[in-house]
Amino acid sequence: MLLTTAVFYFQVGFMNDGKIEAADLEYYLNGGWTKDLAEEAINFVVLKSFNAYDIPNYRCRGRVCKTNLPTNTALRGFGFPQTALSTEMWVAAVADSLGLPHDKVRETNMYKTVTLTPYKQEIDPTNMVECWKECLKKSDYYNRRKAIEEFNKQNYWKKKGIAIIPMLYPNGDNKTYQHQAFALVNIYLDGSVLVHCGGCELGQGLYTKVLQVASHELMIPLSYIHIFERSTVPIPNALVTAAGISSECNGKAVQKACRILRKRLEPVIKKNPQGKWEEWVKKAFEESISLSATGYFPGYVVNMDWETGEGHAFPYFIFAASCSEVEIDCLTGDHKNLRTDIVMDTCYSINPALDIGQIEGGFIQGLGCFTSEEVKFSLEGKQRALGPDSYKIPGVCDVPEQLRIYLLPNTRNPIAIYSTKGMGETGVFMASSVFFAIKDAVAAARTQRGLNEVFVLDSPLNIAKIRMACADHFTE
Repeated sequence: MLLTTAVFYFQVGFMNDGKIEAADLEYYLNGGWTKDLAEEAINFVVLKSFNAYDIPNYRCRGRVCKTNLPTNTALRGFGFPQTALSTEMWVAAVADSLGLPHDKVRETNMYKTVTLTPYKQEIDPTNMVECWKECLKKSDYYNRRKAIEEFNKQNYWKKKGIAIIPMLYPNGDNKTYQHQAFALVNIYLDGSVLVHCGGCELGQGLYTKVLQVASHELMIPLSYIHIFERSTVPIPNALVTAAGISSECNGKAVQKACRILRKRLEPVIKKNPQGKWEEWVKKAFEESISLSATGYFPGYVVNMDWETGEGHAFPYFIFAASCSEVEIDCLTGDHKNLRTDIVMDTCYSINPALDIGQIEGGFIQGLGCFTSEEVKFSLEGKQRALGPDSYKIPGVCDVPEQLRIYLLPNTRNPIAIYSTKGMGETGVFMASSVFFAIKDAVAAARTQRGLNEVFVLDSPLNIAKIRMACADHFTE
């Protein structure tokens, strides 16, 4: 099967009830003509390839191919959206082969109890099961499926489809030093606070969350606190802002620095508990108490032994489920995204508005990845998709008419700051539910035309591919 920038092959062994007993996967990643981050990307592709499924006998191998094409760097998801989409493809193929509902086969093979991943890291899937159940409930999945089946019986050239997809996302890096974070916090005599950290603000709200941490730890309003743009002058050797985990790592560093400062101020505060922040700061300065502190977070302890194929490869897992409904036009191949429901396990979010925004933004980016954005090259390596007439990014009209994000309540992540989880990269894969909803609609069209054999659709699933998959006398 073909994915954007990758090809994968699979062999799957399964029982008549849909239980998958074995899977053997091979991935070939288009690395372009230079190495760039291809090695790291293929590591993540292999380690995250099982998505939400507990397969007793599992093997996955990956190779990076040097080609005559430009090298593309990795971003947002770092291989996970592609590898998890491929997993859902072969799970769907099992369901189609047996004539079973896709949601039943997915549920049958999901992790359900505390167990081990293929690389022997312990996993507790309780929250994933809750996300799945909550998504079924919030989306009214079964009633809508019945309504869609009735709609498809009455319409020949328009079809609707619906799909629900689980997600198990291993968050962070598999090297401890990649989680390091540094911070410098200075308190000035007027009471203002300046925070330096090693994270970059990319629009993901890292600075906002860092300021919230400082405000909480120093016990002062946000209006007192300011942040300085990332610079190697106050913060040397800062690491890359990536892996959806930088906000919490830099937050931990800022937290440590602020706690040091607050502890230094405690004797002053005890002498004048009714005083104001500015008074405490001025008094501390007069008593020669340092108003500057550094914070250092050494990183989450992780390890991966590639010789044995075992290790505690990631700090923690993020769980989610997404349900999407679409309508396709069998004559043109166009589709409308009618509704999407996403349930995400954010635990105790530092800023729910930012996290929901990250999920929404990632979802729209995933729409482009899975349904429209296709880069085409000639055999000589010349790029053919050079503008908006040949390369289609999502537009306003591609946003689902109803996009509903739910954060799973009352869950915890004991290793992260304030029991939160990083949301930077998780939303992209949630758009795969649109891909499989389109496939569901195409399957309804093909069934009505007497085509009942198993079929595959490549990503991105654009207008031309949808039209040709809805086989009829025009496509012949």
